[in-house]
Amino acid sequence: MSYPAAKTPVANKTRHEMQIHNHQRVDNYYWMRDDSRTDKQVLAHLKAENDYAEAMLKPQKKLQQTIFDELKARIVKDDNSIPARDGKYWYHTEISGEQEFASFYRSADVAGDNKTLLLDVNLRAEQHEFYDLGELSISPDDKILSFSEDTDSRRIYSIYFRDIASADLLPDLLHDTEGDLVWSNDNQYVFYVKKDLQTLLGTEVFRHKMGTDQAEDKLVYQQQDHSFYMSLGKSRDDSVLFICLDATDSSDTLILDANQPLMPFKPLVAYSPKHEYQVDKLGDYYYIVTNWRAKNFRLMRVATADVSDQAKWCEILPHSDTVLLEGVELFNHYYVLTLRENGQIRFVVQAINADANSYALNFDDVCYFSSLGDNPDPDSLSVRIYYSSLTTPGSWYQFELATGQRSFLKQQRVPGDFSAQNYASERIFVEARDGEKVPVSLVYRKNLFLGDGSNPLLQYAYGAYGITIDPSFSSGTLSLLDRGFVFAIAHVRGSEMLGRHWYEQGKKAFKQNTFNDFVDVTKSLVDSGYGAADKVFASGGSAGGLLMGAVCNQAPQLYLGVGSHVPFVDVLTTMLDESIPLTTNEYDEWGNPNNPDDYQVILKYSPYDNIVAQDYPHILVTTGLHDSQVQYFEPMKWVAKLRELKTDTNLLVFKTDMDAGHGGAAGRFKSLHDKAIEMAFFIRLTTEQND
Repeated sequence: MSYPAAKTPVANKTRHEMQIHNHQRVDNYYWMRDDSRTDKQVLAHLKAENDYAEAMLKPQKKLQQTIFDELKARIVKDDNSIPARDGKYWYHTEISGEQEFASFYRSADVAGDNKTLLLDVNLRAEQHEFYDLGELSISPDDKILSFSEDTDSRRIYSIYFRDIASADLLPDLLHDTEGDLVWSNDNQYVFYVKKDLQTLLGTEVFRHKMGTDQAEDKLVYQQQDHSFYMSLGKSRDDSVLFICLDATDSSDTLILDANQPLMPFKPLVAYSPKHEYQVDKLGDYYYIVTNWRAKNFRLMRVATADVSDQAKWCEILPHSDTVLLEGVELFNHYYVLTLRENGQIRFVVQAINADANSYALNFDDVCYFSSLGDNPDPDSLSVRIYYSSLTTPGSWYQFELATGQRSFLKQQRVPGDFSAQNYASERIFVEARDGEKVPVSLVYRKNLFLGDGSNPLLQYAYGAYGITIDPSFSSGTLSLLDRGFVFAIAHVRGSEMLGRHWYEQGKKAFKQNTFNDFVDVTKSLVDSGYGAADKVFASGGSAGGLLMGAVCNQAPQLYLGVGSHVPFVDVLTTMLDESIPLTTNEYDEWGNPNNPDDYQVILKYSPYDNIVAQDYPHILVTTGLHDSQVQYFEPMKWVAKLRELKTDTNLLVFKTDMDAGHGGAAGRFKSLHDKAIEMAFFIRLTTEQND
């Protein structure tokens, strides 16, 4: 294959030695880290990489534009959300034309008559290169709107307040926050989490009195253990405020009467390491989804006065070795359980009266994604559920809680000639090298799938933190399917697809299972005729980018091209540096390399540390300069070392969005450009293979 003549960026090498546990590593590209993002040498090298990427991808420009136009054409320009009732009002969003963001409205009836504009997000975003709306909240008396926004892509939010009647912004302004807040029931106070600007951890909860300056806010709680993420919540019945502390495998919760905002927060129950739970309250009872003596979690209930005594928690849904309890939604007369069995989500409705029979809410596809929709009103006698599959656009249903009767509300419209009947999806299980059966979700266009091993194949996975990538519809994927691609999601270990053990077998000392699963799925799909051996592609981002880096090192011969986005590839160096944002939160996921055993585990797979002189696939790498989750210098160093050592002439292009962070470009259209670049990258490679 021939590519445009362009000067390949060659990074300077400056020896940097790191020694721990009697082991020395040398990092010649450590200099690329600049926390201020102002170093001229760093910025110059990133520009050189961007210029090189632009030159090398120039032959794909026309195809990129074609795909971008396809992606954009499948987005409905004018769309409204389904109104949802919360208290006295109905809330919905509207978006139209070329707008990147939706606007928020409320009205006194479901029809939306005499609607009130709460927030025009496009107006807020128009002065910024990057804009992310955090959370919106309405005061208990329905008079004040709060909203948070990040304009630097570092996930550091400022919170604003607006008088709904006059539409005027109030003088209250809260900087450097996590973005969420909770109101006291007297409308006089809000509580919020303030961020440490170095580590980007939220470790402090402040109480703000409306009408005062932020400098006067009172610190009400400080978390000393930086392995926890901190968030705030309010109970389903609005009577209790929560401080929620969540580490990878531990939880802690503090509570406060929402009617007594000047009192201190108190522990819900004594903290116990390895105890994970979610808690909510309705009426006289707390409901707790807990892993206490229950690996896959069980549901407990306890009277309000007894919640701190764990011995008095009463089991109302027992533990199952085969079914994972993911959560519970409380209503005044019913509760709805979200369960996962053999990889598939299902819902069970149970009356609060424990003597009544429970029943399941069912769907028909062989594999699908479903979740509870917007159900803000606990007094509702129906529940809204979102449903999607690899061939079914996002759909909203309403189920009557008393009968399970289902009514259709809305389906995502796909402009153009899309017909679900043209596509097929499958759920198969692939046997990994250690005998475990790995679920795989597949989709393809029926008339283009030959089954003889000639189709190009794109395999995607994430595989960390217990996050499960369910098979849901993506109108963007159609641009690949309509060109003959088979798209596969490998539900590798590290997720909770098959229960809690599936996660635990893909973390820390068992992390290699994640990489083995991905590679074994690829081999099996090729052997089974789902894809051509010389047209296999892989894609993943963040922790999935770590997966991409590992398989590039361990099985590069299997993949023609790889897309690696905001990739966590310098695992060992990052996890040894507590000054890097979020590091301490990750010890229970990857291990703490200050421990010699954990150090050796990570050393064996860390993508940056295991680059060797060998042929690598064609690789497209993307990042954002302001990424707060995976710092830009990880992929920057990784690419520099790959350029130094790889023995092939395949494409290696590295694009840095100088305005974005971990989530990439914001907005419904701007974000399509990166998707089009990756798709064109893969499609062009298949064309060159044919040539």
